[in-house]
Amino acid sequence: MNKNLGIIAVLGAVTIILGAFGAHALKEILSQAALKSFETAVRYQMYHVLVLLFINTSTYFTATAKKQLSYLFYAGILFFSGSIYAIVLGVNAKDIWFVTPLGGLLLIIGWLRMAMLFFKSTMS
Repeated sequence: MNKNLGIIAVLGAVTIILGAFGAHALKEILSQAALKSFETAVRYQMYHVLVLLFINTSTYFTATAKKQLSYLFYAGILFFSGSIYAIVLGVNAKDIWFVTPLGGLLLIIGWLRMAMLFFKSTMS
């Protein structure tokens, strides 16, 4: 059994919990701009949970490719969404300004690596 599927399922549950937390508990506390940023982090997290499910349940990818793509997307979620959650909840953005774009870059690299794998297979 792919242990990544358990991790992905937990990430999916955490995404729903964070979305509900933002919609209910933070609605009265955060500014509209901060709430919008929080929602962006939740949305990107869910998009990538779904991509991780696709990757890890597909027979298309090798075990090595699944591992590589999963690590890129896990790190991207942590750095991109995680840094936005931290900033919205009070961490000084000036202290971690570089983390969000790094997370975005890791997500982009994950998508481009997946594209390379698709192109490589269609050329064979």
